[in-house]
Amino acid sequence: QVQLVESGGGLVQTGGSLRLSCVASIRTFTNYAMGWFRQAPGKEREFVAAISRGGGSTDYADSVKGRFTISRDNAANTVYLQMNSLKPEDTAVYYCAAERIWRTTVVTTTANEYDYWGQGTQVTVSS
Repeated sequence: QVQLVESGGGLVQTGGSLRLSCVASIRTFTNYAMGWFRQAPGKEREFVAAISRGGGSTDYADSVKGRFTISRDNAANTVYLQMNSLKPEDTAVYYCAAERIWRTTVVTTTANEYDYWGQGTQVTVSS
C-alpha cells in the first residue's frame, strides 16, 4: 500500500511563512518524482512545485517562483515545501503527490500524470 501524509498547514498572516511536509510510505521512494498541488474552493487543482527523483531538478508555478522552495530528503521519504512571503491567494488545500517515473531528472506539472496523492493540508493566509 502507498500512503502520503501531509502536515504543516495552518493560519498565517500575509508575508508569513510555513513549511509543509509530506511523508511517503512508498517502497523505493527514489523511484518517484514528487510534487505539490493546491486547490482552493471552487477552483481546479493547480500545480505548485515538483522535484525530480534525486532532487536535482525542480519546477515551480509562476505564481510561487521566488517565494516557495521544494526539497526532498530521500533518507526520510519526505518532501517539503517551504513557503515564504505568503499571500491571501495562496490559501488552499495543499496536496502532496508522487509520480512513478524512469527518468531521473524530469519533473511533471500535470496532475493526472501523478500516481498517488495525500489527503491534503489546509493553508490559510489572512490579510
